[in-house]
Amino acid sequence: MAIIRACIKCNSVPKNRRKPNSFMQKEKNINSVLNAAFWFHLFITALAWIGPFLFSWYWMISAYGIVILQFMVFGRCLLNKSHGLKDENSATFYSVVFELLEIKHNPSRLKYWVRNWFYPFLAVFTLVLQILFKWEPLLF
Repeated sequence: MAIIRACIKCNSVPKNRRKPNSFMQKEKNINSVLNAAFWFHLFITALAWIGPFLFSWYWMISAYGIVILQFMVFGRCLLNKSHGLKDENSATFYSVVFELLEIKHNPSRLKYWVRNWFYPFLAVFTLVLQILFKWEPLLF
């Protein structure tokens, strides 16, 4: 406890308690990605997940279809390039968000699930929620 109190007083961390990678370098890489396009991408990704509760199924199925079609035609998400995310090492938008939240993940497995299963699952979930369970969308 004495070490922690001393560190709090002098605002430093002992060398043996520092993380192995340079935190400042990691922070610099993260900041280069966090532009307006990143926040827009985060917003529409969040809408994809909460959309079944907000919008009618025909709007959501159309949106999911466009996302799936872009993966099939271009092999990637077109917004990734606008916020500096390269298609290296199976990087996806979800993997960037997981890294920012410090969630351990396998990027190639995450890419497979995002590209092949997440959006079809959300489409089926939307149909089941709104048609089978007769959920009325909150907005339109």
